[in-house]
Amino acid sequence: MKPYQIVIDTNVIVSGLRSRRGAAYKLLTMLKDNRWQVNISTALIPEYEEILKREQADLGLSEQDIDDVIDGICHIANHQIIYYVWRPASHDPDDDFLIDLAVAAQANFLITYNPKDVKSIEQFGIEVISPKEFLQRMGVIL
Repeated sequence: MKPYQIVIDTNVIVSGLRSRRGAAYKLLTMLKDNRWQVNISTALIPEYEEILKREQADLGLSEQDIDDVIDGICHIANHQIIYYVWRPASHDPDDDFLIDLAVAAQANFLITYNPKDVKSIEQFGIEVISPKEFLQRMGVIL
């Protein structure tokens, strides 16, 4: 079976690094699962870096730890080149690049804690879903 294509919003990464409890952390520990493939773009990685380093003190991580997390994601993810932008598409213009990435990746799921900000992506057949909903759908017991 072909793996599901997923895009993970920054808020999920932050949540997963903030606490070892919950679905976001569980998802982070399972990024290499062969049932799905993570997708990134040149716009998403700087966002991960900016937000994670801004939240660094709350996360209890060093800059090197954050760099290692991002490097790990980059190592396992599909790198998508964005040839076409779908703007304006999201409720929050700062999230438009997520829609561009998800469409380019032909993603099945955009995993986020802010579904209303990217709800318009559903017109492309991409489901907006929380980490918990995603893992439950994949049969992962939480």
